[in-house]
Amino acid sequence: MTDTPPFLGDLISRHSAKLTEADTRLLDVMVRDPIRAAMENGKEVSFRAGVHPASAVRLARRLGFKGYPEFRAFLQSNLVEGQGEFEAAGARIAARLARAEEGQLLSSVLDSEIAALEALRASCADADIRAFSQVLLPARRIFVFSSSHGGALSHLIAMRLRRSGYDALDLAAEQTRIWEYLAGMGKGDVLWLIALRKTGDLLHELRALAADRGAAVLSLRDPRSAPFEPAAEAEICASRGGAGEHQSLVVPMTIANTVILDLASIDEGRTMRALERFRALREAAERR
Repeated sequence: MTDTPPFLGDLISRHSAKLTEADTRLLDVMVRDPIRAAMENGKEVSFRAGVHPASAVRLARRLGFKGYPEFRAFLQSNLVEGQGEFEAAGARIAARLARAEEGQLLSSVLDSEIAALEALRASCADADIRAFSQVLLPARRIFVFSSSHGGALSHLIAMRLRRSGYDALDLAAEQTRIWEYLAGMGKGDVLWLIALRKTGDLLHELRALAADRGAAVLSLRDPRSAPFEPAAEAEICASRGGAGEHQSLVVPMTIANTVILDLASIDEGRTMRALERFRALREAAERR
């Protein structure tokens, strides 16, 4: 259908004058449990609302859809976008499960990862990678931070940088002491910020602190997250997947690994020497 309001509440308001008592009971059930509503068929929703099995189909048509399957696809899109009545992480996962064909969950995730990586090939160039590594190369210290499950990525980045001979700290693992570690941040330091979905207040606070102290900032973010102000010295903006798709961690991890690999190509052997020292140290420890 065309000219459809983005959220269920807007859709109800538009068609409120022609809604019946049965429609109201159905919509009440849907709004109270939007995840379940987006997963069920019309008969199941009608049964829970205590109305005739065909009532859900009639409601869908009154709202401007061809039938209940099209209406349910609209509800699932609301779940995926995570806004309006459907703003919850569990809702987005439920929508992705609903869109995966029976017995094809792994294939669905793989298809989403492949599509996201192909999109990365088109949106990120070697020059973008080099811009990151050139900021990192002269850094006195490197602070890495990502909120939520992006903490796994910040841990990986900091670990690989340390093994490559750079003074790097994963701030995501030290959130209770984050301001203590950043107290001495200043010119010559680099703050690498990662926003996988939303650019929360803390990320903006960290960016503001870096600007105040004269530290350089790298930004790796999803297109749906808000850009930093002032702009970072270098930024890569890459989608982790479209609506209804698995939200890839492989995409930002691929970018991070490529940046660290490129850094090794321009640091005149610093990475290679550090990796050899680390190997020798670990082997000596294992022999003891």
